[in-house]
Amino acid sequence: MALNADLLLHGYSIGIFPMAEHRDDPEIFWVDPQMRGIMPLDGFHMSRSLAKRMRSTDMTVSVNQDFDGVVDGCADRVETWINPEIRQLYNTLHETDRAHSLEVWDGENLVGGVYGVALGAAFFGESMFSRRTDASKIALACLVELLVRGGYKLFDTQFITDHLASLGGVEVTRAQYHQLLDTAQAQPARFLAPNSPQDVVQRMTQTS
Repeated sequence: MALNADLLLHGYSIGIFPMAEHRDDPEIFWVDPQMRGIMPLDGFHMSRSLAKRMRSTDMTVSVNQDFDGVVDGCADRVETWINPEIRQLYNTLHETDRAHSLEVWDGENLVGGVYGVALGAAFFGESMFSRRTDASKIALACLVELLVRGGYKLFDTQFITDHLASLGGVEVTRAQYHQLLDTAQAQPARFLAPNSPQDVVQRMTQTS
């Protein structure tokens, strides 16, 4: 069966996600890790240096203003799993309000961002990129905050990198992940936009 947007959403609903070996590989395969990366929405680590950076930055954030640009930024690397078919599938999900992007801007230049898929109160982070120092950290901090405000219960990061671990990301077993997923996707949530990076710092400082 050919992969389409409905089948893609079904995959997320049962705990799997698609990848390609590289941008020119037409084959897509499903991934179901034994250990799953998540970002606890009450456990994001806002370091002093990041808080200082966000209070003083001239960078701004937006939501769903340049989904294509964020996906292109995420794919703009030597090795990427985003092939043309996967890119088109996420565009289709975005057009139906199932996939979202958060952008970080330096003036009119897109310098960072993150995108993912929403299903109930679960958000599946797909990829992020950075073209300025701390842009991806700012994107992730703003994303965590808007997920909290929107009533989300699960932020799936698929895998854990050193970068994500330094910000509070953890691993859970496949069984634990499925329990979290089943609970989250059965609840409602709404993808909201933060007002600014500084707004996120203030909110996280008040609740930390």
